[in-house]
Amino acid sequence: MFMHNKKLQYTVRVRESNPHLATLMLEQFGGPQGELAAAMRYFTQALAEDDPGRKDLFFDIATEELSHLEIIGSIITMLNKGAKGELAEGMEEMAEMRHLTGNSTSQTQAILYGNGTALVNSSGVPWTAAYIDTIGEPTADLRSNIAAEARAKMVYERLITVTDDPGIKDALNFLMTREVAHQKAFEKALYAITPNFPPGKMPGDPAFSDLYFNMSEGGDVAGPWNSGELWERVDDREAQSAVDGGDGSASVTLTAQQNAALEAFAARTASVPDADPLTGAELGAGPGAGAVKTVR
Repeated sequence: MFMHNKKLQYTVRVRESNPHLATLMLEQFGGPQGELAAAMRYFTQALAEDDPGRKDLFFDIATEELSHLEIIGSIITMLNKGAKGELAEGMEEMAEMRHLTGNSTSQTQAILYGNGTALVNSSGVPWTAAYIDTIGEPTADLRSNIAAEARAKMVYERLITVTDDPGIKDALNFLMTREVAHQKAFEKALYAITPNFPPGKMPGDPAFSDLYFNMSEGGDVAGPWNSGELWERVDDREAQSAVDGGDGSASVTLTAQQNAALEAFAARTASVPDADPLTGAELGAGPGAGAVKTVR
């Protein structure tokens, strides 16, 4: 059961109407790192969670994220408030629409949503449940949650830098800081599971779990992520293929009928290596076409 408190979790003070800034703020309303995505991520995780501690944690943070959605939505609403009235009443200020419709998203907000808070990101892409990447394994989902909070923090940092409105900066700083708090909570929940690595039940194959394949050339940099006592570094190119000890090929057992069908298909579509037919590209070749056959 949810109950709504009419007081925002954090006071929103917007200095003046600014539809362009409202468009940018949509990133944290209906974007992939935004508050709705976070709320739905943790809410659905809570529903499926069997551990009472994690279930409580997910419900608490999911509900707080809805409070944050209300805060960022209120900022967007206040930024659009002046333009909303001017547009609704057909005032002369709206005769030159370019100051309101700087891009497709602000145009959509103005014309389609009446300067309301649309569930889109700052580029006008509609919100989608595809933003939620829950896999149903707590040690994997908690790591994903930590990364999601880190990404959201970075978006808030960038939004803070694009406004000089002290009230908006203050509210955004609160939202950014709560992302830090959530990361700390998720990290504690992750490390309360012992062991928590690797994710899932099945262990990795010890023959391969400590191998580091150095598969790029030029400017190699050694560090604890690819060298040292935790790693067996494989630099030799030959040793990087057929690591199972086989011949590195792919095979399958087919029925006689399947083999016959494949052979017929291969014969029908076989290339003729010594053929050199004149092609349409050569017949219509112009400058920049590269080498072509001489048409006699």
